[in-house]
Amino acid sequence: MADTNKQPLFSEFPPISTQEWMDKITADLKGADFEKKMVWKTSEGFNVRPFYRAEDLENLQYLNTLPGEFPYVRGTKTDNKWFIRQDMCGSNAAESNAKALDVLTKGVTSLGFKLHGEDEANVNHLSALLKNIAADVELNFETTHGNKKLVEALVEVSKKVNLAQGSVNFDPIGKFTITGKTCTTVERMFEYAGEVVKAGKALPKFKTLAVNGKYFNNAGSSIVQELAFSLAMGAEYITQLTESGLSVDEVAGALKFNFGVGGNYFMEIAKLRAARMLWAMIVEQYKPASKEVCKMNIHCETSQFNKTIFDPNVNMLRTQTEAMSATLGGCDSLTVMPFDKIFRKSDAISERIARNQQLLLKEESHFDKIVDPSAGSYYIENLTDNIAREAWTLFLDIQGKGGYVAALQAGYIQQLVKKSADDRKKAVASRRENLLGTNQYPNFNEQMQAQIDAKCMEHKKIDTTGAIVEPIVLFRGSEEFEALRLSTEKAAKRPKVFMLTYGNLAMRLARSQFSCNFFGCAGYELIDNMGFATVEEGVAAAKAAKADIVVLCSSDDEYAEAAPAAFAALGNAAQFVVAGAPACMDDLKAKGIEHFINVRSNVLETLKAFNGLLGIK
Repeated sequence: MADTNKQPLFSEFPPISTQEWMDKITADLKGADFEKKMVWKTSEGFNVRPFYRAEDLENLQYLNTLPGEFPYVRGTKTDNKWFIRQDMCGSNAAESNAKALDVLTKGVTSLGFKLHGEDEANVNHLSALLKNIAADVELNFETTHGNKKLVEALVEVSKKVNLAQGSVNFDPIGKFTITGKTCTTVERMFEYAGEVVKAGKALPKFKTLAVNGKYFNNAGSSIVQELAFSLAMGAEYITQLTESGLSVDEVAGALKFNFGVGGNYFMEIAKLRAARMLWAMIVEQYKPASKEVCKMNIHCETSQFNKTIFDPNVNMLRTQTEAMSATLGGCDSLTVMPFDKIFRKSDAISERIARNQQLLLKEESHFDKIVDPSAGSYYIENLTDNIAREAWTLFLDIQGKGGYVAALQAGYIQQLVKKSADDRKKAVASRRENLLGTNQYPNFNEQMQAQIDAKCMEHKKIDTTGAIVEPIVLFRGSEEFEALRLSTEKAAKRPKVFMLTYGNLAMRLARSQFSCNFFGCAGYELIDNMGFATVEEGVAAAKAAKADIVVLCSSDDEYAEAAPAAFAALGNAAQFVVAGAPACMDDLKAKGIEHFINVRSNVLETLKAFNGLLGIK
């Protein structure tokens, strides 16, 4: 018989207080500053401590709520099932339909269709597009202009085909944000939005209004900004449309939020939890007839900001962690972008991998079986609370300026986004934010120019002609490094960088590795060496190799003598660089040595300067 006298786990160990932990950490730091060494100063407006305890959760009021219970921080449903979405890109209705039917047999449960021109409101086109598609499939549509006509056409189609659930990605505020213009006046924009929502009432399970928070994610915004701006946009829709006669339930019930999901794994999980909680609080203030409309419907897309052209297979690793964040955070549907989508038309293989990334989480890891596994985690609960607090503060700030549209027209939204984007650009340029294969650990010999589809890249550009407000700019963090490296590819001669390794073995090898990694980001040819007995021997070898750049790699103590000797021996045969920031740097500069690279260097600007010196445009 089993022993029923269970002993308390680890009862022989006395409890340890927070102060005891802090005392131990302080002792281990041996005088180093705790705040500098152990506390993460995030770009979100709050700091993250190295450890959290049960006492840090004491003031979280939502902690005892269950999945499906207000304020929905733990999810809007009692399971964790999500729709696996794939976008269809056929040249006609028959082709798109055939592709849709094919992917539905391979695990996809949600389809995305982008309609153009006359197809937007063509009942026959829509009927052909949806032919033989099962009723349980989520259907999502995006148009360029005719959203009301599309909804009316879908209503007609629904009389013959069962359109159980889906959405129309109609977000006039979002379009105003990224293009800087509207098709008409702002007042008429909201009137039209109300007409779309009214038309969609005949499709009760269709979301006919969208908030595209993903725009901010792909413009370099912080997580707090993406959330606060999205909430402000949603609140603007409710305020404007209820004033025109629609009920809170009708407007809130028609909204779908589309968020981007980046590589900040735990923060992204917490973002979705905080988003549901704050949106529920906002909608509740409008006093809806049903609390069901307080539930935020969330679609997630893997971010484009951190995706790269060079070493593109790494994009699959990025999208996998992003998909994990989205599903663990409780998204309702998810699109994993194919790894090559940013630079060419994705083929069947890349689309299959993107599908299988979600299927792996569902079928192998069983993420759909566990609801909100983050609940109770001291770390993630505190992230959720901090993100919610910061986003709420910014949301109230925007409301105090008259709401989202007024803040956009005043340039306030753009100002905040630009500040965050500039900070991230600087972080990427100086490798404080790493993009593997691009600004860190590049594949030195990779060539990508031939794989880029110029038409595909051109198609992604947003028309801002005639903008009446400054639009926010969507970009990827790797773009400037890619432009630099593609310039090298196009150059008549690939520059050679020669590592003149001399002296202290450990230091010369470490600095040689650093320098190869540094100059490899520009796509230069790298010539590494084990070491030379004298700097003169190294310079002779560099000249024989016809190097364009010679990098002296040695120890700080040896640079005072070795650097001037190597510089003099090299003369004007090549650009001379010292790897490191030795104490004698000022003396070396006084002797004519101009170029130094170290961990504090702005890698991007330094490489741009070398391209200029080498005549590469």
